[in-house]
Amino acid sequence: MGQMFKNFLLGCLLCFIALPSFSAIQGGIDYKIPIDYTKLNTEELESKAEQYYSSAVNSKKINEDMTSALVLYNILTKKEPQNITYAVKLGKLYDVIHKDRYAKGQYFHATGINQTHPEPYYYIGCYYYDRESYRKALKFFQKAYDNGYNEHYETLYYIGNIYKKLGDTQNSLHYLQAASSIKSSSELDKQIYQVQSDNNSNKEFYRK
Repeated sequence: MGQMFKNFLLGCLLCFIALPSFSAIQGGIDYKIPIDYTKLNTEELESKAEQYYSSAVNSKKINEDMTSALVLYNILTKKEPQNITYAVKLGKLYDVIHKDRYAKGQYFHATGINQTHPEPYYYIGCYYYDRESYRKALKFFQKAYDNGYNEHYETLYYIGNIYKKLGDTQNSLHYLQAASSIKSSSELDKQIYQVQSDNNSNKEFYRK
C-alpha cells in the first residue's frame, strides 16, 4: 500500500477514533474537509476494503478490521454512489454490528440503483430472516428469486426453510429439493425427508 494511501487511511481512522460525530459506525463519515474522491485510486481502495471486509463480517464485532472496512466502504460508496456491490457490502457491515437503520438504508439504496438486480433483495431477505421476520424475509427472497436468483442455492434454501416454518410443506419441499439439486448435503437431505413426512401427514389429514 502506497505511503499516501496509508496516510489517508490513518487520517480517516483518527477521525473515527477521536470524533464520534465523524464515525462510520454512526451511519456514515461526514468529512468537514472536502475530499475529491475522483482522485483516489479505486482499485487500491477496493482491494484493501475487501481484505478487511471478510474478517470484519466473520468477527461480527467492532474491531480494527471492522473500523477499517467501514471507513473504506463509506469512501467507496461516496466515490461511486451507483455501485450496487459497495452499497450492499456497507449494508452488510452495518447489519452484523446491528446498526439496523443504516444497514437497511444501504440495502434499499442498492435496490434503487437497479430494481431488477437480485443481490440487494437477497440481503434484505437475510436481514429480516436473522430477525425472525419470516414473512418479510420471504417477500424479499422471492424478489431475488424472480429477478434471477432462481438457481441460487442460499435463496432456494431460505425460501424452502421459511415455508417450512410457516407450515406450507408443499412449497417448502419444492424449494428445498431445488436447492438440493444444486448442492446436496446430508443435513439438507434429512430436512427434506422431514418435510416429506410432514407433507404426507398433511395430505392424509385432509383426505380424512
